[in-house]
Amino acid sequence: MKIVFWTSNLILIYIYFGYPILLWVVNKFFKNPVNKEYITPKLSFVVVAHNEEKHIEEKIKNILELNYPKENLEIIIGSDASSDRTNEMLGGYRVSGVGYRGENIKVVVSKEHVGKVNLLNGIVSEAAGEIIVFSDIRQEFEKNALKELTANFNDEKVGCVSGELVFRGDEKSGVAKGVNFYWKYEKFMRKTESSIYSMIGATGAIYAIRKSLFVIPSEDTILDDVFIPLKVVEQGYRAVFDSRAIAYDSVASTSREEFTRKVRTLAGNFQLFVYCKELFNPFKSKVAIQFFSHKFLRAFSFLFLIFAFGTNIYLVNVYPYNLFMVAQIIFYLLALSGWIMERVSFKSKLFSIPYVFCMLNFAALKGFLNFLMGKQSVRWEKAHRVRG
Repeated sequence: MKIVFWTSNLILIYIYFGYPILLWVVNKFFKNPVNKEYITPKLSFVVVAHNEEKHIEEKIKNILELNYPKENLEIIIGSDASSDRTNEMLGGYRVSGVGYRGENIKVVVSKEHVGKVNLLNGIVSEAAGEIIVFSDIRQEFEKNALKELTANFNDEKVGCVSGELVFRGDEKSGVAKGVNFYWKYEKFMRKTESSIYSMIGATGAIYAIRKSLFVIPSEDTILDDVFIPLKVVEQGYRAVFDSRAIAYDSVASTSREEFTRKVRTLAGNFQLFVYCKELFNPFKSKVAIQFFSHKFLRAFSFLFLIFAFGTNIYLVNVYPYNLFMVAQIIFYLLALSGWIMERVSFKSKLFSIPYVFCMLNFAALKGFLNFLMGKQSVRWEKAHRVRG
Protein backbone atom coordinates (compact mmCIF):
# COMPACT_ATOMS: atom_id res chain seq x y z
CA MET A 1 0.00 0.00 0.00
CA LYS A 2 2.84 2.39 0.80
CA ILE A 3 4.44 1.71 -2.56
CA VAL A 4 1.14 2.40 -4.38
CA PHE A 5 0.59 5.57 -2.30
CA TRP A 6 4.01 7.06 -2.98
CA THR A 7 4.11 5.95 -6.63
CA SER A 8 0.71 7.54 -7.29
CA ASN A 9 1.65 10.80 -5.60
CA LEU A 10 5.02 11.02 -7.31
CA ILE A 11 3.38 10.50 -10.70
CA LEU A 12 0.83 13.21 -9.90
CA ILE A 13 3.63 15.58 -8.88
CA TYR A 14 5.44 14.82 -12.14
CA ILE A 15 2.28 15.36 -14.24
CA TYR A 16 1.34 18.74 -12.81
CA PHE A 17 4.69 20.16 -11.65
CA GLY A 18 7.64 18.02 -12.72
CA TYR A 19 6.90 17.90 -16.44
CA PRO A 20 6.23 21.67 -16.81
CA ILE A 21 9.45 22.38 -14.85
CA LEU A 22 11.34 19.91 -17.05
CA LEU A 23 10.04 21.72 -20.15
CA TRP A 24 11.08 25.07 -18.71
CA VAL A 25 14.61 23.85 -17.92
CA VAL A 26 15.12 22.18 -21.32
CA ASN A 27 13.82 25.31 -23.06
CA LYS A 28 16.43 27.42 -21.25
CA PHE A 29 19.23 25.46 -22.91
CA PHE A 30 17.64 24.33 -26.16
CA LYS A 31 15.42 26.32 -28.50
CA ASN A 32 14.37 25.52 -32.04
CA PRO A 33 13.17 28.82 -33.55
CA VAL A 34 10.90 28.84 -36.59
CA ASN A 35 12.21 30.47 -39.77
CA LYS A 36 9.20 32.76 -39.95
CA GLU A 37 8.72 35.10 -42.90
CA TYR A 38 5.54 36.73 -44.20
CA ILE A 39 4.36 34.90 -47.31
CA THR A 40 0.97 34.70 -49.04
CA PRO A 41 0.34 31.16 -50.30
CA LYS A 42 -3.09 30.08 -51.46
CA LEU A 43 -5.24 29.43 -48.36
CA SER A 44 -8.44 27.50 -47.95
CA PHE A 45 -10.31 28.62 -44.83
CA VAL A 46 -12.58 25.75 -43.76
CA VAL A 47 -15.47 25.99 -41.31
CA VAL A 48 -18.03 23.23 -40.71
CA ALA A 49 -21.26 24.15 -38.92
CA HIS A 50 -24.45 22.58 -37.64
CA ASN A 51 -27.39 24.77 -36.61
CA GLU A 52 -25.37 27.96 -36.27
CA GLU A 53 -27.83 30.64 -37.39
CA LYS A 54 -26.72 32.84 -34.48
CA HIS A 55 -23.08 32.90 -35.55
CA ILE A 56 -22.77 32.07 -39.27
CA GLU A 57 -23.05 35.58 -40.72
CA GLU A 58 -20.79 37.01 -38.02
CA LYS A 59 -18.18 34.34 -38.83
CA ILE A 60 -18.21 35.02 -42.57
CA LYS A 61 -17.99 38.76 -41.97
CA ASN A 62 -14.99 38.22 -39.69
CA ILE A 63 -13.20 36.09 -42.31
CA LEU A 64 -13.83 38.68 -45.04
CA GLU A 65 -12.32 41.41 -42.86
CA LEU A 66 -9.06 39.54 -42.26
CA ASN A 67 -5.85 41.08 -43.51
CA TYR A 68 -4.96 38.59 -46.23
CA PRO A 69 -4.95 38.94 -50.07
CA LYS A 70 -8.48 38.07 -51.24
CA GLU A 71 -7.18 36.53 -54.47
CA ASN A 72 -5.29 33.94 -52.38
CA LEU A 73 -8.10 33.19 -49.93
CA GLU A 74 -10.70 30.52 -50.57
CA ILE A 75 -13.50 30.30 -47.98
CA ILE A 76 -15.41 27.03 -47.67
CA ILE A 77 -18.40 26.80 -45.33
CA GLY A 78 -19.90 23.37 -44.71
CA SER A 79 -23.33 22.81 -43.19
CA ASP A 80 -24.01 19.37 -41.75
CA ALA A 81 -27.78 18.91 -42.12
CA SER A 82 -28.61 22.13 -40.28
CA SER A 83 -32.29 22.28 -39.39
CA ASP A 84 -32.43 25.95 -38.38
CA ARG A 85 -31.92 28.94 -40.71
CA THR A 86 -28.21 28.24 -41.32
CA ASN A 87 -28.68 26.87 -44.85
CA GLU A 88 -31.08 29.68 -45.74
CA MET A 89 -28.60 32.30 -44.54
CA LEU A 90 -25.82 30.64 -46.55
CA GLY A 91 -27.97 30.74 -49.69
CA GLY A 92 -26.66 34.17 -50.68
CA TYR A 93 -23.15 32.74 -51.05
CA ARG A 94 -24.06 29.83 -53.31
CA VAL A 95 -24.17 31.50 -56.72
CA SER A 96 -21.27 29.87 -58.59
CA GLY A 97 -19.48 29.67 -55.27
CA VAL A 98 -18.97 33.43 -55.20
CA GLY A 99 -20.04 35.83 -52.46
CA TYR A 100 -21.95 39.05 -52.90
CA ARG A 101 -18.73 41.11 -53.15
CA GLY A 102 -16.87 38.71 -55.40
CA GLU A 103 -14.97 36.89 -52.66
CA ASN A 104 -14.22 33.24 -53.28
CA ILE A 105 -16.80 31.72 -50.95
CA LYS A 106 -18.02 28.17 -51.43
CA VAL A 107 -20.85 26.52 -49.56
CA VAL A 108 -21.20 22.77 -49.09
CA VAL A 109 -24.53 21.60 -47.67
CA SER A 110 -25.13 18.04 -46.56
CA LYS A 111 -28.82 17.12 -46.39
CA GLU A 112 -28.01 14.07 -44.29
CA HIS A 113 -26.45 14.30 -40.83
CA VAL A 114 -23.10 12.74 -41.77
CA GLY A 115 -21.07 14.27 -38.93
CA LYS A 116 -18.28 16.83 -38.97
CA VAL A 117 -15.49 14.40 -39.88
CA ASN A 118 -17.19 13.03 -43.00
CA LEU A 119 -18.12 16.49 -44.25
CA LEU A 120 -14.65 17.81 -43.45
CA ASN A 121 -12.93 15.01 -45.37
CA GLY A 122 -14.87 15.82 -48.53
CA ILE A 123 -14.24 19.56 -48.22
CA VAL A 124 -10.48 19.29 -47.67
CA SER A 125 -10.02 16.88 -50.57
CA GLU A 126 -11.59 19.47 -52.92
CA ALA A 127 -9.93 22.54 -51.38
CA ALA A 128 -7.67 24.52 -53.71
CA GLY A 129 -5.36 25.93 -51.06
CA GLU A 130 -1.80 24.88 -50.39
CA ILE A 131 -2.52 25.62 -46.73
CA ILE A 132 -5.76 24.62 -45.00
CA VAL A 133 -6.94 26.81 -42.13
CA PHE A 134 -9.40 25.24 -39.70
CA SER A 135 -11.66 27.08 -37.27
CA ASP A 136 -14.81 26.60 -35.26
CA ILE A 137 -17.81 28.76 -36.03
CA ARG A 138 -17.89 30.71 -32.79
CA GLN A 139 -14.46 32.28 -32.52
CA GLU A 140 -13.43 35.66 -33.92
CA PHE A 141 -10.01 35.99 -35.56
CA GLU A 142 -7.69 38.95 -35.02
CA LYS A 143 -7.22 40.84 -38.32
CA ASN A 144 -3.61 39.68 -38.84
CA ALA A 145 -4.20 36.09 -37.67
CA LEU A 146 -3.90 34.51 -41.13
CA LYS A 147 -0.70 36.42 -41.93
CA GLU A 148 0.85 35.27 -38.66
CA LEU A 149 -0.22 31.65 -39.17
CA THR A 150 1.07 31.38 -42.73
CA ALA A 151 4.40 33.10 -41.99
CA ASN A 152 5.43 29.96 -40.09
CA PHE A 153 5.06 27.82 -43.23
CA ASN A 154 8.06 29.61 -44.70
CA ASP A 155 9.95 27.05 -42.58
CA GLU A 156 9.81 23.80 -44.57
CA LYS A 157 10.04 21.75 -41.36
CA VAL A 158 6.73 23.18 -40.10
CA GLY A 159 3.64 21.20 -41.04
CA CYS A 160 1.08 22.56 -38.59
CA VAL A 161 0.63 25.92 -36.86
CA SER A 162 -1.71 26.60 -33.97
CA GLY A 163 -2.77 30.09 -33.01
CA GLU A 164 -3.64 31.28 -29.52
CA LEU A 165 -7.18 31.19 -28.17
CA VAL A 166 -7.82 34.15 -25.89
CA PHE A 167 -10.81 34.26 -23.56
CA ARG A 168 -12.23 37.73 -23.23
CA GLY A 169 -15.02 39.32 -21.24
CA ASP A 170 -15.65 39.21 -17.52
CA GLU A 171 -15.15 36.01 -15.59
CA LYS A 172 -18.80 35.63 -14.68
CA SER A 173 -18.48 32.63 -12.43
CA GLY A 174 -16.07 30.82 -10.16
CA VAL A 175 -15.70 28.03 -12.70
CA ALA A 176 -14.68 30.62 -15.31
CA LYS A 177 -11.78 31.65 -13.06
CA GLY A 178 -10.69 28.05 -12.67
CA VAL A 179 -10.97 27.27 -16.39
CA ASN A 180 -9.02 30.41 -17.29
CA PHE A 181 -6.26 29.43 -14.87
CA TYR A 182 -6.13 25.92 -16.37
CA TRP A 183 -6.00 27.30 -19.92
CA LYS A 184 -3.08 29.61 -19.10
CA TYR A 185 -1.25 26.62 -17.59
CA GLU A 186 -1.98 24.56 -20.72
CA LYS A 187 -0.81 27.31 -23.08
CA PHE A 188 2.48 27.60 -21.19
CA MET A 189 3.20 23.94 -21.91
CA ARG A 190 2.17 24.18 -25.56
CA LYS A 191 4.36 27.25 -26.13
CA THR A 192 7.33 25.62 -24.42
CA GLU A 193 6.93 22.30 -26.28
CA SER A 194 6.70 24.25 -29.54
CA SER A 195 9.85 26.22 -28.72
CA ILE A 196 11.79 23.02 -28.06
CA TYR A 197 10.48 21.11 -31.09
CA SER A 198 6.77 20.42 -31.46
CA MET A 199 3.63 20.72 -29.39
CA ILE A 200 1.13 17.90 -28.98
CA GLY A 201 -2.01 18.72 -30.97
CA ALA A 202 -3.40 22.17 -31.74
CA THR A 203 -6.13 24.59 -30.71
CA GLY A 204 -9.18 23.58 -32.74
CA ALA A 205 -10.44 27.17 -32.86
CA ILE A 206 -7.46 28.36 -34.93
CA TYR A 207 -4.88 26.15 -36.66
CA ALA A 208 -3.52 25.44 -40.13
CA ILE A 209 -1.73 22.58 -41.90
CA ARG A 210 -0.08 21.90 -45.23
CA LYS A 211 -2.74 20.21 -47.37
CA SER A 212 -0.18 17.66 -48.60
CA LEU A 213 0.12 16.35 -45.01
CA PHE A 214 -3.61 15.92 -44.39
CA VAL A 215 -4.46 12.41 -43.21
CA ILE A 216 -8.13 11.54 -43.54
CA PRO A 217 -9.65 10.81 -40.10
CA SER A 218 -11.84 7.73 -39.88
CA GLU A 219 -15.60 8.20 -39.47
CA ASP A 220 -15.51 7.44 -35.75
CA THR A 221 -12.82 10.03 -34.93
CA ILE A 222 -13.99 12.11 -31.96
CA LEU A 223 -11.30 14.81 -31.98
CA ASP A 224 -10.48 15.64 -35.59
CA ASP A 225 -8.76 18.86 -34.47
CA VAL A 226 -6.24 16.84 -32.46
CA PHE A 227 -5.99 13.82 -34.77
CA ILE A 228 -5.10 15.94 -37.83
CA PRO A 229 -2.18 17.84 -36.17
CA LEU A 230 -0.87 14.66 -34.52
CA LYS A 231 -0.76 12.90 -37.88
CA VAL A 232 1.27 15.82 -39.23
CA VAL A 233 3.75 15.33 -36.37
CA GLU A 234 3.76 11.58 -37.00
CA GLN A 235 5.04 12.30 -40.52
CA GLY A 236 8.10 14.05 -39.08
CA TYR A 237 6.98 17.68 -39.32
CA ARG A 238 6.72 20.22 -36.53
CA ALA A 239 3.48 21.49 -35.02
CA VAL A 240 4.26 24.94 -33.63
CA PHE A 241 2.44 27.50 -31.51
CA ASP A 242 2.23 31.15 -32.59
CA SER A 243 0.89 33.51 -29.94
CA ARG A 244 0.60 36.32 -32.52
CA ALA A 245 -2.14 34.48 -34.40
CA ILE A 246 -5.10 35.15 -32.11
CA ALA A 247 -8.71 34.01 -31.97
CA TYR A 248 -11.15 35.23 -29.32
CA ASP A 249 -13.84 33.33 -27.45
CA SER A 250 -15.73 33.48 -24.17
CA VAL A 251 -14.92 31.08 -21.35
CA ALA A 252 -17.45 28.48 -20.20
CA SER A 253 -19.97 30.12 -17.88
CA THR A 254 -21.03 27.00 -15.99
CA SER A 255 -19.34 23.83 -14.81
CA ARG A 256 -21.95 21.72 -16.63
CA GLU A 257 -20.97 23.33 -19.93
CA GLU A 258 -17.26 22.79 -19.31
CA PHE A 259 -17.83 19.25 -18.02
CA THR A 260 -19.77 18.25 -21.17
CA ARG A 261 -17.02 19.61 -23.39
CA LYS A 262 -14.21 17.94 -21.44
CA VAL A 263 -15.90 14.51 -21.32
CA ARG A 264 -15.94 14.50 -25.12
CA THR A 265 -12.36 15.84 -25.31
CA LEU A 266 -11.00 13.22 -22.93
CA ALA A 267 -12.88 10.37 -24.61
CA GLY A 268 -11.26 11.55 -27.83
CA ASN A 269 -7.83 11.56 -26.21
CA PHE A 270 -8.15 7.91 -25.17
CA GLN A 271 -9.11 7.08 -28.75
CA LEU A 272 -6.03 8.93 -30.04
CA PHE A 273 -3.73 6.78 -27.92
CA VAL A 274 -4.80 3.93 -30.20
CA TYR A 275 -4.90 5.84 -33.50
CA CYS A 276 -1.55 7.59 -32.93
CA LYS A 277 0.29 4.85 -31.03
CA GLU A 278 3.44 5.36 -33.12
CA LEU A 279 4.01 8.62 -31.23
CA PHE A 280 4.78 6.62 -28.06
CA ASN A 281 7.81 4.98 -29.69
CA PRO A 282 10.95 7.02 -28.80
CA PHE A 283 12.87 5.34 -31.64
CA LYS A 284 10.40 6.68 -34.22
CA SER A 285 8.90 9.73 -32.56
CA LYS A 286 10.64 12.95 -31.52
CA VAL A 287 7.69 13.78 -29.28
CA ALA A 288 7.40 10.49 -27.41
CA ILE A 289 8.19 12.03 -24.01
CA GLN A 290 5.75 14.90 -24.61
CA PHE A 291 2.99 12.58 -25.82
CA PHE A 292 3.43 10.24 -22.85
CA SER A 293 3.75 12.98 -20.22
CA HIS A 294 1.40 15.67 -21.51
CA LYS A 295 -1.35 13.54 -23.03
CA PHE A 296 -1.23 10.00 -21.67
CA LEU A 297 -0.31 10.50 -18.01
CA ARG A 298 -2.49 13.63 -17.71
CA ALA A 299 -5.49 11.76 -19.11
CA PHE A 300 -5.06 9.01 -16.51
CA SER A 301 -4.39 11.32 -13.55
CA PHE A 302 -7.87 10.49 -12.18
CA LEU A 303 -6.64 6.93 -11.67
CA PHE A 304 -3.62 8.06 -9.62
CA LEU A 305 -5.87 10.36 -7.56
CA ILE A 306 -8.11 7.40 -6.73
CA PHE A 307 -5.10 5.25 -5.79
CA ALA A 308 -3.61 8.04 -3.66
CA PHE A 309 -6.83 8.56 -1.72
CA GLY A 310 -7.73 4.88 -1.42
CA THR A 311 -4.33 3.80 -0.08
CA ASN A 312 -4.29 6.82 2.24
CA ILE A 313 -7.50 5.57 3.85
CA TYR A 314 -5.84 2.21 4.46
CA LEU A 315 -2.78 3.91 6.00
CA VAL A 316 -4.67 6.61 7.91
CA ASN A 317 -3.62 5.38 11.36
CA VAL A 318 0.09 5.51 10.50
CA TYR A 319 2.23 8.65 10.75
CA PRO A 320 2.77 10.67 8.53
CA TYR A 321 -0.05 9.28 6.37
CA ASN A 322 -2.63 10.71 8.77
CA LEU A 323 -1.32 14.18 7.89
CA PHE A 324 -1.61 13.44 4.17
CA MET A 325 -5.19 12.32 4.79
CA VAL A 326 -6.00 15.64 6.45
CA ALA A 327 -4.43 17.52 3.53
CA GLN A 328 -6.45 15.53 1.00
CA ILE A 329 -9.69 16.06 2.90
CA ILE A 330 -9.05 19.81 3.08
CA PHE A 331 -8.37 19.93 -0.67
CA TYR A 332 -11.56 18.06 -1.55
CA LEU A 333 -13.57 20.18 0.88
CA LEU A 334 -12.27 23.27 -0.95
CA ALA A 335 -13.42 21.68 -4.21
CA LEU A 336 -16.85 20.96 -2.72
CA SER A 337 -17.01 24.55 -1.50
CA GLY A 338 -16.21 25.69 -5.04
CA TRP A 339 -19.20 23.71 -6.31
CA ILE A 340 -21.39 25.40 -3.72
CA MET A 341 -19.91 28.84 -4.41
CA GLU A 342 -20.69 28.51 -8.11
CA ARG A 343 -24.35 28.14 -7.27
CA VAL A 344 -24.40 31.31 -5.23
CA SER A 345 -22.29 33.20 -7.82
CA PHE A 346 -19.34 33.75 -5.48
CA LYS A 347 -15.97 33.99 -7.23
CA SER A 348 -12.75 32.91 -5.52
CA LYS A 349 -9.65 31.15 -6.88
CA LEU A 350 -9.20 29.48 -3.48
CA PHE A 351 -12.31 27.42 -4.21
CA SER A 352 -12.62 27.53 -8.00
CA ILE A 353 -9.21 26.04 -8.84
CA PRO A 354 -9.63 22.89 -6.67
CA TYR A 355 -13.21 22.59 -7.95
CA VAL A 356 -12.22 22.80 -11.63
CA PHE A 357 -9.29 20.41 -11.02
CA CYS A 358 -11.64 17.79 -9.58
CA MET A 359 -14.30 18.43 -12.21
CA LEU A 360 -11.80 17.92 -15.05
CA ASN A 361 -10.50 14.70 -13.55
CA PHE A 362 -14.03 13.40 -13.08
CA ALA A 363 -14.66 14.32 -16.73
CA ALA A 364 -11.59 12.24 -17.63
CA LEU A 365 -13.03 9.26 -15.73
CA LYS A 366 -16.38 9.59 -17.50
CA GLY A 367 -14.65 10.12 -20.84
CA PHE A 368 -12.60 6.96 -20.30
CA LEU A 369 -15.73 4.94 -19.50
CA ASN A 370 -17.53 6.38 -22.53
CA PHE A 371 -14.57 5.40 -24.70
CA LEU A 372 -14.44 1.85 -23.33
CA MET A 373 -18.18 1.35 -23.80
CA GLY A 374 -18.32 3.17 -27.13
CA LYS A 375 -20.84 5.67 -25.81
CA GLN A 376 -19.14 8.87 -26.94
CA SER A 377 -20.89 10.13 -30.05
CA VAL A 378 -18.85 11.60 -32.90
CA ARG A 379 -21.87 13.68 -33.94
CA TRP A 380 -22.38 17.31 -33.01
CA GLU A 381 -22.91 17.95 -29.31
CA LYS A 382 -22.84 21.67 -28.77
CA ALA A 383 -22.28 23.20 -25.36
CA HIS A 384 -24.04 26.55 -25.40
CA ARG A 385 -22.00 29.51 -24.21
CA VAL A 386 -22.87 32.84 -22.85
CA ARG A 387 -21.02 35.35 -24.96
CA GLY A 388 -18.65 37.66 -23.12
